[in-house]
This record gives sequence, C-alpha cells and structure tokens, in this order.
Amino acid sequence: MQITNTILMVRPVNFRMNEQTAINNFFQEDLDLKNQVINLKAQEEFDAFVQVLREKGVNVIVVEDRKDWDTPDSIFPNNWVSFHADGTVGLYPMFAENRRNERREDILALLEQRGFVIENVMDYTSAEEEGFFLEGTGSVVLDRVNEKAYCALSDRADEDLFIEFCEDFEYTPVVFTANQSVSGARKPIYHTNVMMCVAETFAVICLDSIDDKKERKHVVGHLKQDGKEIITISEKQMHQFAGNMLQVLGMGEKRYLVMGTAAYNSLRPQQIEALEKHSEIIHSSLDTIETCGGGSARCMMAEVFLPKN
Repeated sequence: MQITNTILMVRPVNFRMNEQTAINNFFQEDLDLKNQVINLKAQEEFDAFVQVLREKGVNVIVVEDRKDWDTPDSIFPNNWVSFHADGTVGLYPMFAENRRNERREDILALLEQRGFVIENVMDYTSAEEEGFFLEGTGSVVLDRVNEKAYCALSDRADEDLFIEFCEDFEYTPVVFTANQSVSGARKPIYHTNVMMCVAETFAVICLDSIDDKKERKHVVGHLKQDGKEIITISEKQMHQFAGNMLQVLGMGEKRYLVMGTAAYNSLRPQQIEALEKHSEIIHSSLDTIETCGGGSARCMMAEVFLPKN
C-alpha cells in the first residue's frame, strides 16, 4: 500500500532552532524567544496535531524524547528511520551530528512490543564516517506501489547512497536537483519532501524548483506514467510547506491529506478543489515548529508499514 493508518511521532523535550541544520536548511528562522518557551510552544503544537489525527481515526504512536540528549530535531523521526511492509527497517545517516542521537533502538523494541514484526534492519549509518548522508523519507519520497523513489540531491542526499538504497529495496530511482532562491542565488533544497508529496492517485510538486528542463520532464514523465494527477505549487507556497504533506488512512479506511495550517492557507481555491477530489484535507497550526525546525507536518510523521503478529 502507498498509505498507512499507523504513524510514529516523537514528542519533543529540547526543541529549538538547531544551529547544525541551519547551515543548509533555508526554511529555518530564529525566534526572539527563550529556548524553554520555544519548546513549550512546540509541545503545544505537537499535542494539538496528534489530537487532530486521532480524532480522524489515525493510529498515532507517540514516544517521548529523552531529556538527557541534545536532540532539538527529534520531532522529525522520518529522517532517521523508515518502516516497510516486508518487515524491514531502514536506518539512515544524518548530516547534523546532534541529530544522530535521535536513532533509538528502544523505539524499535516498543514497536515489537506493540505487535509489529521487524525481520531485517538495513543500516546505512556507517556512511556518516565518510561524510555521505541520506536522511530517510525526508531525502527520499517513495511511491511504494509503483516501486519508485524520488530524490532531490543535496548535502543531505548523496546520489550513490540513494542508488544503493534503491537497489536494496528494489525501487526505480528518479534523481534530480531542486533549488530555491536564497538571497538572489539558487541553492539546493535540503529535503525532497518539502517540494513534493506522492500520494495514491496524485502528487503535489513544486516544478519551479527543478531548474533543469530535462530533469523536470523526467520527473513529470514518471508521475504521469503511474497515473498521478499532478498538482503544482509555487516556490512561495513551498516556503509555507505546501509540499510537505502526507496522505494517511483514518477511520473506516477514509483517506486524509495532512498538512500544516500555513500550507493550507497558502493554497488557492482551485488547488484545494483538486486535492479534495482525492482526500479530505486536515491541517493543524505548526508555526513554531515550522519556523525554528524548518520542517512541517510530513516531517513529523514516520509511517509504519510493518506487518503485525
């Protein structure tokens, strides 16, 4: 399946703007607030978001972050782990050193206690020693049904490592470069999942970010080949995290498209109409998390596709 009813989320205890990730995450901004206040606001946004998901029947597994580790970005677990329907878990190499502490074996043990089956672990983390990174389903957007993986190359998405991932998981790689304007210069977007979302029957994508026309045509060709309705967003909308969406299953197998409120408010009526043909939209305010963390709703949800006992 392309979408799941079960989501893993990590509640933050030390959330703040991470100075180590701000080097190449141009979505991040500092707030003139004490870190303690920023963390409290992030917790409030996190709890409200979880409630919105649970009210729609999404099975949200919430894990508390550990107070004794400096892990300001723990709220984005999809970067260090992915869970697959054949019982495989992927563990990924992280660009920022303080993000490497987010990887936790106890979370895998918790899922097994909940009845999920882990058959195999594909561990790519040794690539960190050589300075190569691939940050999970932040760097890689998966079309699980059509077995394709989309990857915008950046400091956090190494091409050779991505190809290795595709060989291991038997996905067809779709490689390209996506850029954003930063102080008049075009710079790589840090994660693929902020500029595109692949759902069951549609894809949301900022085609304006793919400067190379051949690469843009290549990406569009794959999406069309698999019957996806392509809903384009502008770079301005992308900066409101309109590309950072995830389709999930709720109660009664109902489809929901999840996003932050800023993303929803950035959409034009025609775009909302196009999306609502496929899924009901649900959104939650994530302003503090988006501003300081440089990520939004999709980044906060690690999809669990593992089989159950």
